[in-house]
Amino acid sequence: MDVTLTSIFITVAVAHFLALLSPGPDFVLVVKSAIRNKGRNAIGIALGIAVANAVYIGLCLIGVGSILAASVSIMITLKIVGGCFLIYLAYKALKARKSAYQNLEILDDAELKKSSRSFWFEFITGFMSGILNPKNLLFYLSLFTVVLTNEVSIGFKLGLGIWMTLVVFAWDAAVIYLLSTQSVRKRFTKMAYYIDKVTGAVLGIIGITIVKSAVVR
Repeated sequence: MDVTLTSIFITVAVAHFLALLSPGPDFVLVVKSAIRNKGRNAIGIALGIAVANAVYIGLCLIGVGSILAASVSIMITLKIVGGCFLIYLAYKALKARKSAYQNLEILDDAELKKSSRSFWFEFITGFMSGILNPKNLLFYLSLFTVVLTNEVSIGFKLGLGIWMTLVVFAWDAAVIYLLSTQSVRKRFTKMAYYIDKVTGAVLGIIGITIVKSAVVR
């Protein structure tokens, strides 16, 4: 790998990781899932988010991303559907009663397995959150437009896309792993009711803001 490609890789990798550090609806859902589910089921949401990111990365790499971003109707539809999806998730979190959280920290493995969502339910939730967030498409499109010129080989672009997909999954999986450790999980599950309400409120605000921006436009 020559100096130019190395600098491109570092630029994209750093910008991408900094974007991951910025809390958004995907991160909120990962935290929520990690607290309410066993680790292997919560991994489903991390995989779903990573696959959704991979879809947008692929679309940008083959040029379809610019077409989608240029279509006002598609972007507005994405915003409205995505915003409504987040509002729905917020409603589910905010309407839950406190009694549903009281014994969460003392459930054994069998009981926790029964109370948690399935791997595929979490996967679909993560995928829908990622794919219905137009910011993901716009981020990858702007990032690739700036640093990935026609002179860069398709092999390098593909490798970069795979790298970013793996980083998305690894970051979310790391958060899940941290919240799944006994000491950390015990502390967080005691506050699960309040965390759920906060995350629900955050998701609701984000969802309403997204829908409002689409309608106003």
